[in-house]
Amino acid sequence: MRRWRGLRRLNSVVEIITVDSPKAGVLRRKARAVGRITPQIQQLIDAMIEVMHEANGVGLAAPQVGASKRVIVAEVSERLHVLIDPKILKREGEEIGTEGCLSIPGIIADVPRAARVKVKAKNRKGKGITLDADGLLARVLQHEVDHLDGVLFLDRVVDKSTIREVAASAEVEAAVPTA
Repeated sequence: MRRWRGLRRLNSVVEIITVDSPKAGVLRRKARAVGRITPQIQQLIDAMIEVMHEANGVGLAAPQVGASKRVIVAEVSERLHVLIDPKILKREGEEIGTEGCLSIPGIIADVPRAARVKVKAKNRKGKGITLDADGLLARVLQHEVDHLDGVLFLDRVVDKSTIREVAASAEVEAAVPTA
């Protein structure tokens, strides 16, 4: 099995890169397009899904596990979405919601996002798909696509007084989206 350069395995699962990690630079770089979906990309997707589930997250972008690839996974309302080379085509409306991030543990803040989005991508089989999303899924998709562009949710906060610390377990209990 070929290993991804920059990914460290912990108990067969890759670890989440946090902003205080020596590898945090990957979080601020624009991720590279995937293009052809190889067995290594499939392995990356499987690892991302496992990490997202273990961390009780609702979304994860490849840079968060150290891979500079345009891949995101999201699970909202028990529906798993795998998007490769996603692009947001349309944004409508605006909502302010509380967000957290697996790469910025213990911090939440209120972030304005589009209420509805249309996203074009490839699924893990390489088929082109278009996804219309609203509510939590729209928020998660925007948060994860931001990661692919080197943007963190704190960069989107308008009212800095809404940035607050929480215990990691409190984030999950409060049902704050952690992506």
